[in-house]
Amino acid sequence: MEVWTRVISLSIGGVLGVNARYWLGVWMSRWTAAPWATFTINMSGSFAIGFLSMTLARWLPHPHVRLLILTGFLGGYTTFSTWAFESAVLWDRGEKNLALVNLFGSLVVGMAAALAGMALARDVVIPARERAAVAERPSTIEAAPSKERP
Repeated sequence: MEVWTRVISLSIGGVLGVNARYWLGVWMSRWTAAPWATFTINMSGSFAIGFLSMTLARWLPHPHVRLLILTGFLGGYTTFSTWAFESAVLWDRGEKNLALVNLFGSLVVGMAAALAGMALARDVVIPARERAAVAERPSTIEAAPSKERP
């Protein structure tokens, strides 16, 4: 039963976090360029995980509450916050070199992996006649649907 309680805590938090991310992104994309929605989500998630991890460590709530909020909700909201928090913990522990490797390594390798995935999709999955149309579509996850897009 313990395992299922953790699964349920993670699942509820994840569902709430994913919906918070999506709807905040949609709302923000209506009045600002899409990268700012992602930026806002990532920064607010990073602040929240830093604040809540310290606060919850002080209050010591049931471990399932921590799972629901930190891993479930914030994990669904943005995994960026976990990456930022883990880097901050390394820095705080005095492992500054490892923190910098994690920060810059994740940025560089993450972008390289995204570019490689895009290139593979363009060259292998998408027929040549459709490539121009795909290139014109929104480039971010939070892009709000509009009448112009299928």
